[in-house]
Amino acid sequence: MQNISLMSVIESVEKNNIIFGPINSRRFGMSLGIDLSPSRKQCNFDCLYCELAPAATVANQKETISVHEIINELQKHLDENIDVITLTANGEPTLYPYLDELIDAINAIKGNTKTLILTNSATLVDEKVYKSLLKLDQVKLSLDAVTPEVFKKIDRPHTSIKIEDIIQKVQAFSKEYSGKLFIEILFVHGLNDTQEEVAKLNEVLLSINATRIDLGTIDRPPAYPVIGISYKELHELAQLFNNSLPIHIASRQHAEANNTNYNNDEIRNTLDKRPLTQEDIELLFDDASKQRLQKLLDNGEIITKKLGALEFYIPATNSKRRRQK
Repeated sequence: MQNISLMSVIESVEKNNIIFGPINSRRFGMSLGIDLSPSRKQCNFDCLYCELAPAATVANQKETISVHEIINELQKHLDENIDVITLTANGEPTLYPYLDELIDAINAIKGNTKTLILTNSATLVDEKVYKSLLKLDQVKLSLDAVTPEVFKKIDRPHTSIKIEDIIQKVQAFSKEYSGKLFIEILFVHGLNDTQEEVAKLNEVLLSINATRIDLGTIDRPPAYPVIGISYKELHELAQLFNNSLPIHIASRQHAEANNTNYNNDEIRNTLDKRPLTQEDIELLFDDASKQRLQKLLDNGEIITKKLGALEFYIPATNSKRRRQK
């Protein structure tokens, strides 16, 4: 399960390059990537939507690179303009057997730069991996489905992996972790985009302490013959989640503007139900609605709130809202 917008840059570099970027990630800032499996795909999932070629799942990496080699390459590229060092892979980065040592080595040289890992969450059941991720500044966990049948269909996990175990560990990790925790859900048409699955996801997400929950869909040619959903459908699904959850629509690459007219009450109600970014506003609101929003900002009825690297519009009355645990 990969973060598509960050992983796609791998295609433009030599296959055996460990470091890629920096790229300007809208969600995480200027990112310098570390590929922990540069020579081949090594993953415990074979997701239907992955942009990498299909491959048999594995429980462990067979081909590895040394911590010394990674740190040596990182030091050549790391500078003060980098916001985040992103651990990722052609596959699942937490399968890297020296992850704990690598994180310690990066923390020793990173200075003010933040660390981030993009993981499919499955190896949180491994206590060593669990404890290693606690040392990072930011963690992005994927959680595409929470019912066993949908999970198996969309993520095609290694035989030993059970979604019930993953959920339990994600919940525990979110309570213990002191950094910024991001959850990513990638929707595939006809699989995890049903109201039933969203209701189950909503129930689980309410038990997780997340900085932000990113909803996305397929943005790149997938490994298998599946398709994504539209921005409009993503927006509709977002409305089904509890309004205390920090939901963000991440996929906009092929979004079409709706140019809908909202009066003041509709703007307030929309932002009360689901905070929006400026990009959302550009896609959803017509010009008159944007002007109304600006007036609500000017008179203090609407304010902005930052979650991670993103800024959201919310009603001023919601600024101190807390989710009931």
